[in-house]
Amino acid sequence: MPARPGTSSFAHDGHSSAMREHLTPLDATFLELEQADDSAHMHIGAIMVFDPIPGQGAPTREQMGELLAARLGQLPRYRQRLSTPRTGGLSWPAWVDVHDADAADHISRAALPHPGGERELAEWSSWFFSERLDRRRPLWEMVIVEGLARGRWALASKTHHCMVDGVGSVDVGYLMLDTSPEAVPAAEARGSAAARRPPAGQPQATPAVAPSATLSALSRAWEGLSPLEPVAHLAQSSVHGVLHPRETFSRAVAAARMIAQEELHGAPHTSLNSPIGTRRRFEVMRIPLRDMRAIKRALGGTINDVAVTISASGLRALMLSRGETLPSEGLRAMVPMNVRRAAEHLALGNKISSLFVDVPVAEPQTIERYFETVARSSALKSAGRQAEGTDAVLGLSGLAPPVLHSALARALYATRLFNVTITNVPGPKETLYALGARLREVHPLVPLAAEHAVGVAIVSYDGTVFFGVVADHDTVPDLEVMMCAMRDASAELLAAARPSRRRGARVEASP
Repeated sequence: MPARPGTSSFAHDGHSSAMREHLTPLDATFLELEQADDSAHMHIGAIMVFDPIPGQGAPTREQMGELLAARLGQLPRYRQRLSTPRTGGLSWPAWVDVHDADAADHISRAALPHPGGERELAEWSSWFFSERLDRRRPLWEMVIVEGLARGRWALASKTHHCMVDGVGSVDVGYLMLDTSPEAVPAAEARGSAAARRPPAGQPQATPAVAPSATLSALSRAWEGLSPLEPVAHLAQSSVHGVLHPRETFSRAVAAARMIAQEELHGAPHTSLNSPIGTRRRFEVMRIPLRDMRAIKRALGGTINDVAVTISASGLRALMLSRGETLPSEGLRAMVPMNVRRAAEHLALGNKISSLFVDVPVAEPQTIERYFETVARSSALKSAGRQAEGTDAVLGLSGLAPPVLHSALARALYATRLFNVTITNVPGPKETLYALGARLREVHPLVPLAAEHAVGVAIVSYDGTVFFGVVADHDTVPDLEVMMCAMRDASAELLAAARPSRRRGARVEASP
């Protein structure tokens, strides 16, 4: 059926509902976490701040709809909805085409109150990220935000974690933007998108894996982390159809517990891991990428070590201000890992594993805290086993039927395993544009699971690293304590890396 006049319908790529694809168990996990607790919001998001469009200011809803239709038309998930809004039963929900899907239906407009500064944008973003997506519609939403200082505007986005992981969302964001102020025409964008799709008959980016091969890989993954015999028995029994689904489920739960007990020894209990509400606070900190590189060059380690140390410094100050005893072994952070191949840069769904890192919040000196972070991350990398164990648990969980999977999903995101999420996603290095307007900033969001009151998302773009800190509105009214400590830690690390510079070196970058 042709598109309605004046609409921005997605370009169809031949994907038919007759060939509809079911969610993977990992993708469905993020739906189940929301179903289990109203406080869990499992959407990824970002606030992208732009200069004014030359001669115009902010884009119209129709302009943005046409841009999205041209650029995202090659990605089926953006014009599909779930076959059922809830998981459970004997099969996972499937992705179902929404015929004549109009991109503009997912775009709205908002305006900040005067003066449209950072405080006003943070307050609006906090409200926006507090609202869940409607599962009866395609699971994404965008808002054009006007009224920013200096005539700027922002594009706020939310996408459900069941559709895409953090790295995938950056890839999609890159697809929407141009590397020069001259935008690519819609017809040309559609043509280049079609050229990137595999020809008919060739395998897609995410090939199906036979159950026997999957179980064989799980056995190898667990070797050295846990006794091989029980896992080998599990693999053999499942391949031959002997293992009952409930036994598969119980063993997967036992495997998750094994990670906590044998490898991690359990995360400490803190005030950051109590019941939370549905409202969020959202704040952003900026650091020039050159400063973070200077720190790692002078002190050793990696950019990620710098980011984790800065985050740990903020968490330490927050706990100290509450009079808490700091855990001597550290606060447990879940650090998602990208496991997608280069050929999968536009494949949606989740291609992630996780590492669990004990960040040294008990160390009083910032520089020593950094060295301890470097040592711990190096030891974790050299061991090379924990991520494999996590992959194995996720793989085993996929053998459990949907009706049993929800409890396992909660076990994988329980406070027993980790206290806080810290995710670091490298973004584009070059300057990008939308509709001729220069992209200035990217403020990233990581979801909060139940009883996890704080999360840190880090993304680099065009020479600046942005820390997006999300927190529960009710249990973390003191978020500014954490933000101030993160700024102070950044200045201390930079001063140590460049002794000739004043200790009050600039940390915030205003483009």
